[in-house]
Amino acid sequence: MLSSPMLFQTQGGLQIQILESVSALQQRGVDAQLINPNVQHLTEFDVIHVFSVINGNQRIAEHAKAFGLPVVTSPLIRSHWNRSLGAKARLLERAVGRLTRWSIKTEYREIDSCLQHSDILIALGETEKASIVDAFLIEPEKIRVVPNGIPDRFFCADPTAARVCLRSDEGFVLNIASINPHKNQLTLARATARAKRRLVLAGECLLSEQSYLEQILAFPHVTYVGKLRYDDPLLPSLYAAADVFCLPSQSEVMPLATLESLAAGTPVVTTRHHCMNLSGMRDFIEEVEPNNEMAILDSIELISNRDIDHMDCQTSVKRYSWNSVAQMLHEAYTEALDLGNSSQSTPLGE
Repeated sequence: MLSSPMLFQTQGGLQIQILESVSALQQRGVDAQLINPNVQHLTEFDVIHVFSVINGNQRIAEHAKAFGLPVVTSPLIRSHWNRSLGAKARLLERAVGRLTRWSIKTEYREIDSCLQHSDILIALGETEKASIVDAFLIEPEKIRVVPNGIPDRFFCADPTAARVCLRSDEGFVLNIASINPHKNQLTLARATARAKRRLVLAGECLLSEQSYLEQILAFPHVTYVGKLRYDDPLLPSLYAAADVFCLPSQSEVMPLATLESLAAGTPVVTTRHHCMNLSGMRDFIEEVEPNNEMAILDSIELISNRDIDHMDCQTSVKRYSWNSVAQMLHEAYTEALDLGNSSQSTPLGE
């Protein structure tokens, strides 16, 4: 497994997804490893799993196929990629190609190269699958739907540690995400200020986003507990102690935080721009336009006042165990091995 070289310089959902996938596969007896391409060669492995089709990752798939290796890719295509945008991107790609004598590639062509050089594609849900098919004209038979998983500790989360940390038993709105405009915490702070609801934030804030964090913390109802390790007991405790979890990002694919909150028994308000399959969860999730403060606040109030059984909330995501996810990944690798062994390698760079 590998992705862009700077990925693990920060902490986020994709990093967690990769590490948890490795761990779950290892528990099934699969020799899954995170590759260091500076010292390890792709040919030391039987199957290459690429995470994300941006940030130059198409070169991983291209090299792997040139070496004759089967490739599985988790594209993480966002929902704005639809049939119309795909057609426009192909038109732009042809125009750029003709103007530069095909010496410059657009992002669309780089994404498409990664998709085309993959034997199996792993979509996190049906919405992402549709984006891959509609925008990039990939045959549906090439795509398997495998969701993110949820560690068991979130299903048995206890609010005590969070209440001790916050020095309060009062409820609050929770947001756990990297602190930046894409995750949209400032809009959430403005929305919750209208109702004087306490807002608790957790997540990494890079130095470049410090001024954004300062704008958020100017609101007296906001508490920032900082960056938390994924194995920190405070993380599931915060979910369990919150009245509602709110993630009003500009867009998401399949945010782990949403699933983790439901596993802890806490309902969710989330951006409507995502690729999640909400079947079985709709009683516990409200979707909002990320830049509409009143809609965010109304959704928080609506779901907070709903009579929700926390056990039912947890049951809605019980199917997302890492064991079942690892089984589906293992099956995809086996299939890719069979397909890769029966196909010819593609010359590098085509």
